[in-house]
Formats: sequence, C-alpha cells, structure tokens
Amino acid sequence: MRKIRRRVVAALFVMTATAGAAVPIWAAAPPQSATGLPIPGGTASLPWTIVVLLTLLALLPALLLSMTPFVRLLVVFHFLRQALGTQNTPTNQTLVGLALFLTYFIMQPVGVAVNEAAIVPLRSGSISAFEAVARGSVPLRQFMLKYTREKDLALFIEMAKEPRPRQPEDLPMRIVVPAYILSELRAGFQIGTVLFLPFLVIDLVVASITTSVGMMMLPPVVISTPLKILLFVMVDGWNLVIGSLLKSFY
Repeated sequence: MRKIRRRVVAALFVMTATAGAAVPIWAAAPPQSATGLPIPGGTASLPWTIVVLLTLLALLPALLLSMTPFVRLLVVFHFLRQALGTQNTPTNQTLVGLALFLTYFIMQPVGVAVNEAAIVPLRSGSISAFEAVARGSVPLRQFMLKYTREKDLALFIEMAKEPRPRQPEDLPMRIVVPAYILSELRAGFQIGTVLFLPFLVIDLVVASITTSVGMMMLPPVVISTPLKILLFVMVDGWNLVIGSLLKSFY
C-alpha cells in the first residue's frame, strides 16, 4: 500500500509541475466577441461590447424610423393610397416592404461610409465599440443635416438650452435626430398634398355630376375610384412617384 501511495503522490507532483509550464491552446488566440470581432483591451471589455451590440439591436427599429428616409416614404405611400380611394390595396406589408428597399437603396452610400469608418477598424481590433459608434455616427449626422431645416434645428437647440454651434456638424445627435424627423414629416405631408390634389379634382367633378343628374342613391366613390385608378395607370403613376421620391434625395 505504501508503494502505491508513493507512486500516486509522485504522479500528482509531476502533473502539478507540468501544468504550470503548459500553455493551453486557446491562450494564444486573441480574445473575440460572440460576433467574431476582436476585443481591444482583452476580455475586460467583453461585457461592454456585448452591451453595446445588444443595445444597437434593440434600438434598430427606432433607428430605422428616425434616421433614414423611411418615414417620408411611408407617409407619401399612405397619402397616395388614400387619394386613390383603395383602402387596403396595396397592402400595408407591400408598402412597408417597398419603403424598406427604397430606404436601403438611398442609404447604401451612407452604409458604405459607416463600414469604412467604424466597422472595418472594429473588426481589425484597432478601436473599441464605443469609438466605432462615435465614428459611425458621423456619416449619419451628415446625411440627416443635409435634409433638416434650420428652423427645426433652432427649435431643439432652444429647447435644450444649448449654445449655437459654429457649424451644424458640431450638434449632438439628440438635437439632430428629432429635428430630422420633423423635417421628414413636413416633406412627406407636402408631397402627399401635391399627390392628393388631382384625385380630389376628380372626386369633386364626379360628385357634382352625379348630384346634378339626380343620382343621389349612387355614392360618387363608386364612379370616381375606377377613374382615378385608370388615370394613375395611364400616366405610369408608380414610376413617377418613386422617381420623384428618389430624386428628392439626390
């Protein structure tokens, strides 16, 4: 028994001595996040990287609505459907999908700029997640300021009691984003009103004709809706509307 104990103790001593000198295979690999991105500063910044990524994913729908042309496109499509008199055609899913792909088409150059300024350095491990967010916000801020009215910016600067900046690029995002949303809503209502006018004329003409001939039991919408759809198809309305919306951003 003593010989067996001595052998066990000797084996444990050898294993303990060699364990300190051995280097695990995974110790040489650089720390990476769950997304495969290198983590600058080691594993200490891993929790903060996860927090930033999860926060961005949670805020993605709000960012899509507030920092892209999605709001203007959806407002215009809603006005167009109301002007045509088709309550559920095209469906909401169709209009939202069209607005999403048009938003991607418009924002693609901005996405390329964000990728070069923030995502590529983050993947290489040269900057942290917070620096990537700061760098990536610069192209977005420039895009939003291009379509934001000075009146809307002045409103939020006054309400926030911020000093007037030397240039618009110095404004924080908490001022630029709501001012951009107001400007986009105003632009969407302007375009929607212009689209509504010709169809409103058709409704007035049809209503006056049906009233003058004594067709009181026939709703004017039954006659005006096919005429409006026919006019919209004859002038290639979808091409004109989409083309005008895209040209407003270029």
